[in-house]
Amino acid sequence: MASADGPVAVFVEQDGGKAAEVSLELLCKGRELADRLGVKLHAILLGSGISGLADELIAYGADDVHVADHPELRYYRTRPYARVVAEVIRRTSPQIVLYGATHVGRDLAPRIASELRTGLTADCTDLRVGDHTAPDGTVFKDLLYQIRPAFGGNIIATIVCPGHRPQMATVREGVMRLGEPDRARRGRVVPVDVALKQEDLLVEILRRERKEKTVNLKGARVIVAGGAGVGSAENFRLIFQLAEVLGGEVGASRSAVDRGFISKEHQVGQTGTTVRPKLYIACGISGAVQHRAGMQESAKIVAINTDPDAPIFSIAHYGIVGDLNEVIPMLIRAYKSK
Repeated sequence: MASADGPVAVFVEQDGGKAAEVSLELLCKGRELADRLGVKLHAILLGSGISGLADELIAYGADDVHVADHPELRYYRTRPYARVVAEVIRRTSPQIVLYGATHVGRDLAPRIASELRTGLTADCTDLRVGDHTAPDGTVFKDLLYQIRPAFGGNIIATIVCPGHRPQMATVREGVMRLGEPDRARRGRVVPVDVALKQEDLLVEILRRERKEKTVNLKGARVIVAGGAGVGSAENFRLIFQLAEVLGGEVGASRSAVDRGFISKEHQVGQTGTTVRPKLYIACGISGAVQHRAGMQESAKIVAINTDPDAPIFSIAHYGIVGDLNEVIPMLIRAYKSK
C-alpha cells in the first residue's frame, strides 16, 4: 500500500469552506513528521466549492492538496467520504494518514482502516517517529509512534503498526501546537475525480441543524476551572464570578461534570478539551492524571485546594491551601481593588 518514502497525509475536515482547527494543527504536526522522514506532506480535502481553501492548507505546511470538489460532498456522509478518501490513499500510497478525533474523524477513520486492512490508533495525544525492534529481533525503521493514554489514563501507551500501511491515527483536538501560516509557501493543487456509486448515496440529508458552542476553552487566555471540591452546581457560581472578573472561560474536571455541577462542554482533560491558556486557576481539583493531561502545559497554573497533598500542587506554579469558598471572594476583591 505504501513504500518507505511515501508521503504523510492529513484528512482535512471542513465546514462551509472553513478548515477545522484540529486539521490545521495536524498539518503543522504532519509537516514536522514529513520533514523528519524526508517526504512530502499531503492534504486530503473534500467538499463542495472548497477549492479556495487549498492555499490556506499550503500555508500551514501541505506540499500537495488533493481536492475532491463535488456537490454530493457538500456535507459529511460516511459512505461518499469513505470511498473518495480510500481512493486517494490507494493512488498516493502515504505511509502515514492522520485524522482529527472529532465526530467526523472517529466515524471515517475506522471505515478507511477496514477498507484498506490496516491498523488505527484512536485519540492520540502525541506522535513521533522512531525505530522498533520486534521480539524476533527484526528492526523496523522510522515507524510512527502513536502515543495515547490507556487503562483509564493511568499509563501512556506507545503503539506501532510495523506490518501494515498506511499507519493511521486519530488525534485529539488541541494536543498539537498550531503554528503560524507561511503565506509565501507554494504547493500543488491536485484535482480528484469523484466517481460515486448509487449505494454510496443511500443516506440523504433532509435538514441540517447546527448548535454553536457557547464555550471556547481552546482559545481562552484565562481559564478558571472547578472540580468535585466545589461541592455543588450552586457553588460553581463562584467559579463563574472569578472567570467573569478575569475575562476568562469556565472549565471543569470530569468529576464535576459527572456529578452534574456543570455541562460537559466545560470539561478539561483526557476526555475533554486540551488547553494551554496563559493562566489556569484550578479550584477544588485534586489533579488526577487524566485532568493534568489536558492542562499541564498552561503558562501559569494556580491551584486552590484544602488538601496540601493534592497532586495538582505538583504541577502548579502557585498553590493556595484553603477553602475555595473563602479564597475566591478574596481573589475577586483583591483584583477589583486594583
